[in-house]
Amino acid sequence: MKNLLTTLFFLVTIAVISQESVALKPSEKVITPEFMLGISAEANDFFPDRSLQKQLIIGFGKEHHNNPQEWAHWLHAPKTEITLGITDFGNTKEIGYAFSVMPIIEFNIFKSKRLKVLTGMGVSYFPITYDPVENPFNQAITTDVSWSFRAGFNYELIQTPGIDWRLGIGYYHHSNGHTKLPNQGLNSFLMSVSADIKCPEKETLNVTVAEKTFEKSIYTFTSLRFGYGANVLALAFNDKKPIYTIAGEYGKVINKTYKLGVGFYYRYYDHYYDYIKNNESLVQEGREFEDFKKHPWYNATTLGVSVNAEFLLNHVGIDFQIGANIYKPAYKIDWRINEGWDYTPREIPESWVLGEFNTKYRLKQIISSRMGLKYYLFGTNEVPKNNLFIAAHINSNLGQADFTEISLGYVYSFNLKPKN
Repeated sequence: MKNLLTTLFFLVTIAVISQESVALKPSEKVITPEFMLGISAEANDFFPDRSLQKQLIIGFGKEHHNNPQEWAHWLHAPKTEITLGITDFGNTKEIGYAFSVMPIIEFNIFKSKRLKVLTGMGVSYFPITYDPVENPFNQAITTDVSWSFRAGFNYELIQTPGIDWRLGIGYYHHSNGHTKLPNQGLNSFLMSVSADIKCPEKETLNVTVAEKTFEKSIYTFTSLRFGYGANVLALAFNDKKPIYTIAGEYGKVINKTYKLGVGFYYRYYDHYYDYIKNNESLVQEGREFEDFKKHPWYNATTLGVSVNAEFLLNHVGIDFQIGANIYKPAYKIDWRINEGWDYTPREIPESWVLGEFNTKYRLKQIISSRMGLKYYLFGTNEVPKNNLFIAAHINSNLGQADFTEISLGYVYSFNLKPKN
């Protein structure tokens, strides 16, 4: 699954950067070196001491001034790029380095044309990870390959015909998506200095796409997807097991770019089912959840509703979801094991202090979220009636990773009409 996720990200990255255009502006292609400096938050108690985090990034991208597709127009000529980065977390022995590959989109949503917002999601490789004997206090990252996420702002301080000098602030996160524990994740807050170095090309057409106008439009869609995910339950159950998802969505697409919908999802967690079926500690006779054994499959499932938002970039979708779990009973077991004393054993003594069902539990049990990338078989700019997609997402409970997932989906679009 790890190799499939990596392959999918490279596929999406290539699609983002190579979105077709028919007229080039001298400033369209851009190389962006960037230096970032900041702090990494403490991931766990006794987390290794560290100095300032240092990060060097180089981006290869394109400014979409003359891209003929509607998404480039409605997103005000964004910049898309693929970035390669190396991060020194300030302790080379215990935390080490990260080597990252990340597709990024940067666009303007403010009145000031100099202020940009950016977001990106990719993968990172960590040569040094948690080890219970050799490196026990770095519980941030346990796997060699992890997800990486970035969000922030850039301000163009100095603009010249050849180079735009920028200052930025941002947030960086690394996590393995709950595929191996411990996985506290690395959260960093950074400032940056970067330069957009423009690579002029000869203009191929006398008429540029800037002169083209687009009518506002809206159409309806419905979709269905099937997902396969994986996670671990706890340190005592630290082997990956599958999660199966069926989900549907209905909504509107505005200007062939902004996709908004409401949906439902059904999930089955193999870890929850096996815990109940195998008569583990907390479901044994006389223990708190012994009633779960009457209907193990039913208690291992989740039902929920969601609100979804997506930016459509022709073949690529940047997808966000916030949801509410209507039914997720086995999360009680999950919480009891993972939020009490550290290193809860498989056979849990009745005297062991377990996680309390407090406000934090209630919020995490209800609120789910999902973020990731999609690749559409047919470009959405042409509004095909039938479309297929493959996707990679990370799912979470109120921001804490729940599981990593790949999906296959079908979209049916109808009722395309001008927007009043």
